[in-house]
Amino acid sequence: MGPVPAGVLQVVALAAALGLAYRPLGDYMAGVYSSSKHLRAEKAVYRIIGADPTTEMRWPAYLRGVLAFSAVSVLFLYLLQRVQGGLPGSLGFSSIDPDQAFNTAASFVSNTNWQSYYGEQAMGHVVQTGGLAVQNFLSAAVGMAVAVALVRGFARSRTGELGNFWSDLVRGTVRILLPIAVVGAIVLVACGAIQNFAGIHEVGQFTGGSQQWNGGAVASQEAIKELGTNGGGYFNANSAHPFENPNGISNLFEIFLILLIPFALTRTFGRMVGSVRQGYAILAAMVVIWIGFTALMLWTEFHHGGTAFQDAGGALEGKETRFGVGGSSIFAVATTLTSTGAVNAFLSSFTGYGGGIALLGMQLGEVAPGGVGSGLYGILIMALIAVFLAGLMVGRTPEYLGKKIGTREIKFAALYILITPALVLSFTAVAMALPTPGHSMTNSGAHGFSEILYAYTSAANNNGSAFAGLNADTQWFNTTLGIVMLLGRFLPMVFILALAGSLAEQKPVPETLGTLRTHKPLFVGLLVGTILIVTALTYFPALALGPLAEGLGS
Repeated sequence: MGPVPAGVLQVVALAAALGLAYRPLGDYMAGVYSSSKHLRAEKAVYRIIGADPTTEMRWPAYLRGVLAFSAVSVLFLYLLQRVQGGLPGSLGFSSIDPDQAFNTAASFVSNTNWQSYYGEQAMGHVVQTGGLAVQNFLSAAVGMAVAVALVRGFARSRTGELGNFWSDLVRGTVRILLPIAVVGAIVLVACGAIQNFAGIHEVGQFTGGSQQWNGGAVASQEAIKELGTNGGGYFNANSAHPFENPNGISNLFEIFLILLIPFALTRTFGRMVGSVRQGYAILAAMVVIWIGFTALMLWTEFHHGGTAFQDAGGALEGKETRFGVGGSSIFAVATTLTSTGAVNAFLSSFTGYGGGIALLGMQLGEVAPGGVGSGLYGILIMALIAVFLAGLMVGRTPEYLGKKIGTREIKFAALYILITPALVLSFTAVAMALPTPGHSMTNSGAHGFSEILYAYTSAANNNGSAFAGLNADTQWFNTTLGIVMLLGRFLPMVFILALAGSLAEQKPVPETLGTLRTHKPLFVGLLVGTILIVTALTYFPALALGPLAEGLGS
């Protein structure tokens, strides 16, 4: 079988597996977040943290819980890195410098998992397992909790109560993420990923010296890294490393883990608002974008011009031969359309247009299907914008799921949409204007600009992938990217929860003949168009200076 049919077959197999898991997982998650029962393990956690899981919270209290928990998590992870040199299981590594410790703490707590260090040369077992892996679970659970709070805002009426943050956090971790991650780790071990606490040892003798590797609980961290759309790798090569991602089967399974919960959450949304058709409409919009981007990436990487590319059967530079162009392209789209950021190939080595597709996937807001939790609330914001635009065209007050979208709601939605591009473009402009950040660029011209643009796009959208040609381990990038990660994660959550509270206080509006049918194909098309147009108007000038200019010049 040729490489192109093999790539298409992988997409078909992936879609079939996701389709089989969609309904049972989506229904299960709806039951988890709607249940009034608490497991014994959950009750123990509530006693330890002093939380009452039965207390309903209005949006300011829910937000305070999110911010307080995340602030403590940043502080804990920062301190753990700063004292690493004195911890057992540190593998002889020294404590992390303050600027890099801040960057890493902000990165993992914000579900970004950006890494400006070599994992196998910097982090010992305690930090990797007790710090980074733990945050892989908790940051994903926070995103899911915020998404569920917004769904409750649509589902409830005449109350400002959105549930209990502590209950949502614990349930998401204990009942959803942990069981699936355990199964995922077992599958990865069966595929050949390592799982141990071995020290540093020599792999073999080579001409001029030897190579050393350290072991680690890699399979378990890899499973939650992909399942929680996190992205931070145990090794610097990330999911291109054979200890993390041994072969084509493990590669496809990791892509499945990345997309599993974000797609299934649309079913959860439909069940919780009382209309599975609404969930199918959101799912359809996600699928249209995901398939479109995957097809574009495959076409770009397989059919790029040039004798070397044609002789190799595609743009193989920077890609692992055990995955090929197809497996690498599908992985790249999956990670940049979600907030995962894991890589099994070096995105900086993709073709000009291929790198641009990865960049554009993040700039869409990562909504197809997006991060765990963040993808759902991101596309629901775009659904409100689409409904608002439709209302303007027909001259009536927009409604969505029985709730009027008034001035207050549309302001929250607009602020949500504007905050991320403002962070990306402002910090990119400052970095390009100052002399010091430019010294980190190993490429000039359009590709060099793309490196900077990609870094801040990745940070603000909490993705974590990078154009590897940029040296980001500097005080400037460690500090500014850390700030952008935190603002890009938690400022949008403020507007999401405020919007959820506003929606929950409304009384339901009866459906009339003039109500836009938001479960029909017409609305799906309107939603996809809105996402693409808003992104194009926001980022086109920057894209024209970077990947478009590079692609046209190659």
